[in-house]
Amino acid sequence: MESSEQNFKGDFSSLWRLDVMPPIRRLSWWWWWALILVPDPENPSRSKQLMVLWSTKDTPAIRVSGHWWKPGKKMLVDEEGGHVLPGMVCAWWYDGEDMHEPLVMRECRMASIPDTHSLWPGRGDGKGAGAVVPLTSEDMSLGMSPGNESFWINLTSDPEARSRGAPKTFEAELTPWWGPPSELTYRNNVYFLGMGYDILRLQATKCKLVVDGEEMEGTGYFQKVTVQAPSFPWFWGMLHFDDGSYLDWFMPHVSPMWTVTDETPWRLRDVFRTPNIGTGVFHDRKGGKTHNFDNCEVKLSMPTEKDALLDDDGNILPRFNIRVWNDESSATIQVRAVSRAKWVFDQPTRASWVSHLTYNEYPLEVESIRFEQGSDLRTLEDYGWIHGNAEHAWGVLH
Repeated sequence: MESSEQNFKGDFSSLWRLDVMPPIRRLSWWWWWALILVPDPENPSRSKQLMVLWSTKDTPAIRVSGHWWKPGKKMLVDEEGGHVLPGMVCAWWYDGEDMHEPLVMRECRMASIPDTHSLWPGRGDGKGAGAVVPLTSEDMSLGMSPGNESFWINLTSDPEARSRGAPKTFEAELTPWWGPPSELTYRNNVYFLGMGYDILRLQATKCKLVVDGEEMEGTGYFQKVTVQAPSFPWFWGMLHFDDGSYLDWFMPHVSPMWTVTDETPWRLRDVFRTPNIGTGVFHDRKGGKTHNFDNCEVKLSMPTEKDALLDDDGNILPRFNIRVWNDESSATIQVRAVSRAKWVFDQPTRASWVSHLTYNEYPLEVESIRFEQGSDLRTLEDYGWIHGNAEHAWGVLH
């Protein structure tokens, strides 16, 4: 995995700002999110994975996996563009066998500052360097180095997680890999009444990860998100390939599962899903081309084999069949989940109602893949490894 870039390309000037869109009470949600995938030498078809989330929400109260969070003070923005916000740092760690979840679930005040701020050491140019720094006794920060050469992530697990066998310290460095997957993509859309989204993301990076002193190498994915709309059910997933190729899929949908109020999967009401839109992308390094897909289909199934894998609650882990396509090319993928991390959100709304969202993340094992464009064909045999993660969310949070 040789790096071919010296720094991350793109406009990172809003990376540490959360005031790009005017907030909407109960709907505005901001987060920085990083996913790290490390090939597992004990099981090459799988990867160890670390997810870290720095988040805040404009809400009087929300319950996060049983923990009631009441922000109290609102986000403050000073004249230099620095933010102080009530928030939470959350994380999980999958070590190839066990899912340590939550690895971190910590309520804290956080400061987000660009390198042009007087609190930043040295003088910056406002092109991306900066950090979000939780105001805790331990370093739980995320930051971009000067020149946009790398991200750093520092994390210390909660004592409760360590008592269950989780590692204590995590240090990561994300650096550019190659071309489009390591170039910043930006999406902004406002629907009506101020509702919409604003998303920055890096789809694939190289990563060095140190876990309790043990050095590992893998890949990373990063995004910074503002969402100002109700959260409806969705499927999303991504794959990193050993040569630097990247593929993802996204299918928001309408389903009877939006009335579910807990985290239990495999409901009888989960009988149909009506896609609203579906998209995907494949950055094909072998072919030197990016394929943007304007169609996406995801089918969820319960494995029936005797050795089907289970989550920590004893539920059978799902299999996903995905197809993304356009007029010229298509990709058909079959993956199965090898573990499950879940975040359960309950937010009081008007008239004493409580809205609910279960957000699941699944480390994946790729069972088959077939990419076709004319006579051009890619299959699982063309790659040394493919690692990824899939999301499935149900309920409606509003």
